[in-house]
Amino acid sequence: MGQDFVMLSLTPLLIGMAAAVACALPGNFLLLRRQALIGDAISHVVLPGIVAGFLVTGMVATGPMMLGAAAAALVAVALIEVIRRLGRIEPGAAMGVVFTAMFAAGVLLLEQTAASGVHLDVQHALYGNLESLIWLDGYGWGALADPVALAGLPPELGRIGLVVFGTALFIAVLWRPLTLATFDEGFARAMGIPTAALGFALVAVAALAAVAAFDAVGSIIVIAMFICPPASARLMTDRLGRQVAWSVAFAMLSAVLGYVLAGYGPIWLGYGNAVSAAGMIATVSGVILGVAALFGPHRQAVSRASATRQPSGPAE
Repeated sequence: MGQDFVMLSLTPLLIGMAAAVACALPGNFLLLRRQALIGDAISHVVLPGIVAGFLVTGMVATGPMMLGAAAAALVAVALIEVIRRLGRIEPGAAMGVVFTAMFAAGVLLLEQTAASGVHLDVQHALYGNLESLIWLDGYGWGALADPVALAGLPPELGRIGLVVFGTALFIAVLWRPLTLATFDEGFARAMGIPTAALGFALVAVAALAAVAAFDAVGSIIVIAMFICPPASARLMTDRLGRQVAWSVAFAMLSAVLGYVLAGYGPIWLGYGNAVSAAGMIATVSGVILGVAALFGPHRQAVSRASATRQPSGPAE
């Protein structure tokens, strides 16, 4: 039993949890800045980068294609900021313009080049390949102390682990300026904080997290994890530090419950086949958000405040 778990389930679980946390951490600040849909935008704009990575190298290799995706994500971030600031339009409109245009360009590039004849499919982009990231050398718990066995770990685990560490370090080092710029950009600017550069850096970190998670878990989890855990956490507390901690807990809980329910839930209900782990993880994160919206302490406090407020009459 232990050997089967280590070989077949340990690494997918760890990768799913790391991907969820990597997206949830910057998602807290994006949510408060009303830029939560940046994850949706990034998950669309990586397509032309992936196709470009294939065209440059001529092979379906994770490294070049992920580099292309990262470059496309950073280009999209820059375009969104330029359109938002020069055009003075809301962030959602700028994101909509950029990600639809770049996604359409990626589809055209895919259909009109040699990339259309290789295995660059929509299902991989949506659902990822989380279930296939097994550890063939994981013969048991003792493999965790075996250097030879550790060398056989899926490379996605190392990549997403580095991204989680880098994202956490970025937020820890820049916690104070990030907090000031998020809640009062004018005051932060008066304090000498380069708010424009800080905002770009935050979105760039979110883009790198999305790209790192995209290869393993697909775009569904990326979109859900940028929004659901931070939104659920916001319903639990008004303190930013506690919100970040709640979001990490919700992200990890979603990953674990979603992966377990995807594999065993259908069997418990009498069905023969498992379902997509990515889809179930996103579903569980949505359920957690619904429960927090109904029963979270912040939600209850708002309801009590609304109930005690007397309606005002019409102005004379």
